[in-house]
Amino acid sequence: MAPLKSLEQEYPILDSNFQSFCASHDIFSVEDLLLHDLYVLAAFAEQESSSERLKQGIAQVLSIIDGQHQPWLNGIELLEDAQRNKHVLSTGCEGIDLLLHGGLRVGQLTELVGPSSSGKTQVCLLAASNVAKKHIGSVVYLDTGNSFSPQRVTQFICQHSDPAIDQAKHRTLQKVMNNISCKSVFDIFTMFDVLHQLEFNLRSQMQGGDCKVQLLIVDSVSSMVTPILGGSGSQGHALMISAGYLLKKLAHEHNIAVLDPTLRIRLKASDLKNGFRNKKGKNQKKGRKIV
Repeated sequence: MAPLKSLEQEYPILDSNFQSFCASHDIFSVEDLLLHDLYVLAAFAEQESSSERLKQGIAQVLSIIDGQHQPWLNGIELLEDAQRNKHVLSTGCEGIDLLLHGGLRVGQLTELVGPSSSGKTQVCLLAASNVAKKHIGSVVYLDTGNSFSPQRVTQFICQHSDPAIDQAKHRTLQKVMNNISCKSVFDIFTMFDVLHQLEFNLRSQMQGGDCKVQLLIVDSVSSMVTPILGGSGSQGHALMISAGYLLKKLAHEHNIAVLDPTLRIRLKASDLKNGFRNKKGKNQKKGRKIV
């Protein structure tokens, strides 16, 4: 899914007038539209002089979303897809590879869950180093917390090299560093833009035969969404779902492995109590009790 402006050429109904209407409601992309109540949005459109065209534009966006859904597959097609995507990429850690039945599975999203400072980023750096060194392809590393460390990557690579062979060690390290593309991303909306651009680049690679991306690491989605998860609205959860969908789509359609280290979130009892305060009053009227 992409910014509305980028869809205008292919879908003329999404013209500047439609984009201005959406912008007045803080809608700049397809994801933004999904976060809004469509009935309320249609009601606002009714108040405009070009109401019919605006409602046609809303319907067109929904049609684009429907077109993104995967078609029904029969058993044979599912089996062929599983066999095509059965390749795995080693993380470089035997214990983790054992738990994952060989490593990071190509075509799938793997979530690495743990509390803060449990070593999730170290696993990401090790996996990036190992894939860049041993596999024909590149690694895309989206760094959301300024935690990517080229020094740590160097340590991972050089600990298995013979210090006496400096030239060979330098060539290996140069190859690894050239195969890792790192980009700093500090907010969820910028991350969506970067992922859409990556999707476009991956499609171009399929046609041009360039060095194929083997692994995408997002370290991490949860760190950008967590600050807004505790609010009264559903925006944080909707963004998390959208990010997960887009990552799974990239993995499946372009046959790459995706790794996302996820922070384990613990809510305080007071947060839960405040969050359910209104619902508790309503449920008690119906004879229900929330403990």
